Amino acid sequence: MKIPLAGWTKRAAIAAAFAIAPHAVSAANAQPSANSHVLRVCADPDYLPYSNRAGQGFENKVAELVAKAMGRKLEYTWASYRGHGGYSNFLAENLDAKKCDVVMNLPYGDHEEAYTKPYYRSSYVFITRKDKHYHIRSMNSVSLKSIKIGFEADTTPEIAIKMLDLINNAVEFNVASDPTASPRQLLQAVQDGKVGVMVTWEPAIGDFLKDYPDLQIARVPSEEYGPGLPAVGYTYDMSMGVRKGDTTLLDALNKVIASHKGAITATLAKYDVKLLPNPRHVNFPNQ
Repeated sequence: MKIPLAGWTKRAAIAAAFAIAPHAVSAANAQPSANSHVLRVCADPDYLPYSNRAGQGFENKVAELVAKAMGRKLEYTWASYRGHGGYSNFLAENLDAKKCDVVMNLPYGDHEEAYTKPYYRSSYVFITRKDKHYHIRSMNSVSLKSIKIGFEADTTPEIAIKMLDLINNAVEFNVASDPTASPRQLLQAVQDGKVGVMVTWEPAIGDFLKDYPDLQIARVPSEEYGPGLPAVGYTYDMSMGVRKGDTTLLDALNKVIASHKGAITATLAKYDVKLLPNPRHVNFPNQ
């Protein structure tokens, strides 16, 4: 989230919504990767479309591509980031504990770890049935006042729903904190009419949409929700994460992201991870 996404803590979601500033990495406490011949990745063993033990997720495929490009053997440490403490606890108990050296899903600008340049940029979306004509274009759309709104707990949309006083008309889902759940359930809730609209992170449901031809999506735009308040954003740059100070691995990963842009894009496209342009950088993700 794991997002801004599914899996993020509320603290991280709020920080991202109001534009986190990149942190400084100190060379004095550098913690380089132990083995330059192995790429040790921490990943969730059962959280498609992101990753699983069988290597079927898009993060698995990107990790395979990166390891091959670096001439390293790919090894996994499997751990759910949907347990107690969420993604922050996952990072502390695995990446920071040196059980692995990289995670494939970290928001660009994160304060907990060091992060690569982004390798994709995506957004939250509205999901509705095609036979319903709600005309939802933003979190301020009039239609949202009269239909059930589904959202994932501890994400940016929850913040907006509360700010806009829509919470009494909303239904909370906890896919990102339930190791037995699947993002597919978010689509099924719309299909079955349990909610009129679901607001969720597009990469989480993109690969499942082909099984729901009656559903459609629309992007959630950035908005200002009050005088003097900064705009709340729903589009995020996503990076790979390493321990703070591991500049050697960070530089190596950035080189792969820059030199294998096309291959990474093609890999993500197979899972319907939509890549949005970054208006600040014409040549995203090679910034």
